[in-house]
Amino acid sequence: MSAPERRGEVADPASESVPASGAPPLVVIGGPTATGKTGLSLRLAEALAELGIEAEIISADSRQVYRGLDIGTAKVGPAERARVPHHGLDLVDPDEPFSVADFVRHARSALAEIARRGRVALLVGGTGLYLRAVARGLDPDALPHDPTLRRELERRLEAEGPAALAAELRRIAPGRAASVDLANPRRVVRALEVALLAGDRPPPPFRGYPGPACWLVLDVEPATHRAWIAARARAQFEAGLLDEAARLRERYDPNLPAFSAIGYREAWAVLDGALDLEAAIALDARRNVAFARRQRIWFRGEGGVRWIDATSDPLPAVLEAVRPVVAAAGGGGRARTAARAAAGRGR
Repeated sequence: MSAPERRGEVADPASESVPASGAPPLVVIGGPTATGKTGLSLRLAEALAELGIEAEIISADSRQVYRGLDIGTAKVGPAERARVPHHGLDLVDPDEPFSVADFVRHARSALAEIARRGRVALLVGGTGLYLRAVARGLDPDALPHDPTLRRELERRLEAEGPAALAAELRRIAPGRAASVDLANPRRVVRALEVALLAGDRPPPPFRGYPGPACWLVLDVEPATHRAWIAARARAQFEAGLLDEAARLRERYDPNLPAFSAIGYREAWAVLDGALDLEAAIALDARRNVAFARRQRIWFRGEGGVRWIDATSDPLPAVLEAVRPVVAAAGGGGRARTAARAAAGRGR
């Protein structure tokens, strides 16, 4: 697998100091969709528990915050939540607005609880902006927000399409447009909202994470990754995605931003007779491959991260990588021992 430019970078050791009050040791696990982040986070939490270090998971997925979007977002179920405590899931109904600022507030509340319990926090997901906002220290009140303007921009998005709004953003705020994924309609709407309220000024600086932290980004050999994506798409349909999509459409407007999650429109197309099942699964997989490509580009632009090849078992490398952070919880030497044991089991 070809290594991105930043693959060798790790968090600044200066950030791995004694945590400030309310900031537990933080391990960020990011990466493109279907690279095994969820499964790895569960295994990592359980491996740490064997060392006497308890961990809790904060999901950083902008669609898993919605109640009822379960199969289509690959949300962990009750069995996984019983294994390891989770935060960041099922926070709002699909017709309720939810922003990165809302996520930051929720995550900070969860982090404070995790710190009070003396545990390690695992921030896990593919929504890079959520990861960055929490782990880099975004001030959720620093960017302006106007619910009325947001609703108008959402209406325009449906009426005019994303290209028109992206063109307007480039015209009135070229600086902000250059830093936004213009293929992501929700990011364009939010950026345009901020630009209309505050102009094309640079975003506020990040304040940093006030405790020990490390960033890990998973990646998978391309052919293997495509196979994983295709297998997951089929598994989601086999697990009942059509029924889930039908229930959601009965209760909510299918044009809501929540349903931009890949899989729901494909499921509705099957229900409406516009696609047969195999065509829908293939379309779902193609869209996820393209989405993963955009995520990979985004993460390659994030400094201070360590890339982990997840094509084979990544747990030994991850246990070794998190050792400086776990040391803040008193388990650095034990993490090294566990990493060696895991590597031995993998041979």
